[in-house]
Amino acid sequence: MDPRTPCLIGAAQRTVREQPGPEPLDLWEETARAAAAQARLPVERLESIQVVHTDSWQYDTPTGRLAERLGATPGHTAYSKVSGTAPQTLIGEAAARIAAGELDSALITGAEALATRRAYRLAGEHAPWSHAADPRPPYAWERPPHPSELAHELFLPVHTYPIMETARRAALGHTIEQEMLDRGRMMAPMTRVAAANPHAWRRTPRTPEELIGGNRFVGWPYNRSTVAVIEVDQAAAVVLASTALADRLGVPSDQRVYLRGWAYAEDTWEVAARPALGASQAVGRAAESAFARAGLTLDDMRALDVYSCFAIALRQTCDAIKLDPMDPRGLTVTGGLPYAGGPASDYVLHSTVTMAGLLRAGGGHGLVTGVGMHLTKHTYAIWSAEPGGVLGGPEPVFTAEPVPIADSYEGPAVVAGYTVAYDKDGVPWRGILVADLPSGARAYAHVTREELMADAVSRELVGQRVELTTDGKVNVASW
Repeated sequence: MDPRTPCLIGAAQRTVREQPGPEPLDLWEETARAAAAQARLPVERLESIQVVHTDSWQYDTPTGRLAERLGATPGHTAYSKVSGTAPQTLIGEAAARIAAGELDSALITGAEALATRRAYRLAGEHAPWSHAADPRPPYAWERPPHPSELAHELFLPVHTYPIMETARRAALGHTIEQEMLDRGRMMAPMTRVAAANPHAWRRTPRTPEELIGGNRFVGWPYNRSTVAVIEVDQAAAVVLASTALADRLGVPSDQRVYLRGWAYAEDTWEVAARPALGASQAVGRAAESAFARAGLTLDDMRALDVYSCFAIALRQTCDAIKLDPMDPRGLTVTGGLPYAGGPASDYVLHSTVTMAGLLRAGGGHGLVTGVGMHLTKHTYAIWSAEPGGVLGGPEPVFTAEPVPIADSYEGPAVVAGYTVAYDKDGVPWRGILVADLPSGARAYAHVTREELMADAVSRELVGQRVELTTDGKVNVASW
């Protein structure tokens, strides 16, 4: 084997339930030290320190503060932008540097303390955390929302993902009740996985009926029990090293896990620009490339972790790669973002750590996927107890061509996908839809009348002819 072959030799994760808990910097340090100890690598010898963006706190120099805590002087550092694909991108780039002989070791860590932030907020206090950035930097979008999305206040995933869900539901001819029941059946097994995971945030098994009924909607048709829980205190870290360094450190061969291949692909950045609003072109291409690079197939996978922030993310993967949502292997090794926890950009580190543990214990191969932004960015990674394959890189293997978006429009249109946003008291306050225009373009629009919002959640609205009016910035739909 090439002595530069990269392998994962250390992994750690932590969930903090006591409130208030530690700040992200403390969690970075704790998981970094734990992963390095497992790797038998003194932390001061780390050649690269990379950190996934944290929503909890803006530090002045995140990687610098962590290196200082660890007593390390790495020649390479990186701090990611906001994205659920960021952990895999950092891992993939670190592996490539190791394979090229540029590095011998790399730490990738991430943490959120949003539950602690919430506890301080409810107590009327500010989080007393260290090394705040001054001035505070702008939010770390890789790319800001489209002006029309900003005008229509459509930038929260809890509103964009349901729009794609309703589009898929209508395209398949499913009823509202069928979609909800199928969602409960798909996600109930995930709650049982989370119940057995000591690091999971929610550890109570639920039936499909319990998941779908009895709790408020957030962005219709999604309710609180079937969407990612982001206010968690969780951290994870992995240490990658060259095979030569793993040999020198004395890491047993059965404790090494290999990245056999990975791939990245992009759908459109704007929801309305999707050629097929309820389907993904990029998912299938990312999966195809990752499996080809690994020299393996879906059938070869012992375990799977499909990114699960919302049901549509699971469903688009299952549709694209021909995976049965009730596959006996399950869709997650952690319990998924709604139950194990969805720590902002960091979840894929947790799924990778958990997958590594399974492969170390029982061998075989595993698939870990990631999703970024509004189902825009997709990573597929094949991990294995056996070396082989071709790594791949961060360049997209596919980029979708967008449908044009009309910022403002007056006239007839047809609903392509929609949601109704609910407030914290469970009261609907706005409908939001994507409409097909006669020109072939699409437009966003609000629904403001209470009786129309009630109508929208009572029946299938996709395909409904509507009339749009505009003030030049915000379109409003009526029918």
